[in-house]
Amino acid sequence: MKKIILILMLCVAGTVLSKAQEPKTPEQREKEMYEAIQAQVDKLTESLELEGWQTFYVDSILTHDYNALQAELAMLSASKVSNSDLFYDAQDKWMEQIYQSMHKVFNEDQWNKYLKLGAQRDKKARDKRAAKKNK
Repeated sequence: MKKIILILMLCVAGTVLSKAQEPKTPEQREKEMYEAIQAQVDKLTESLELEGWQTFYVDSILTHDYNALQAELAMLSASKVSNSDLFYDAQDKWMEQIYQSMHKVFNEDQWNKYLKLGAQRDKKARDKRAAKKNK
């Protein structure tokens, strides 16, 4: 009886692990990206008390820039780039674009709250990597 239970447990564990390791389809990745964008938009709308037009712009900015980032990363991956710095550079470029775009949408109070939500820390990290790269 113990052997049967052990075998069943191993089969279930194997099935769960094999499902977790299956590559995601492009549709699944796209759906997850849009869900993540929507979660971020909802968080910013609630935290910063955004007006309707601001929510629209935030959603548009994130959707466009994350899609552009994904396209650039896919291009780098398809060209078999092995230098991870190029992937970080692409990510930093698009995160900086989002940072600058958000600054145009938010008022001063919202901008200060946005910085406190982690944008300032992320900006410092990008600037630090850029300074290190330029040395």
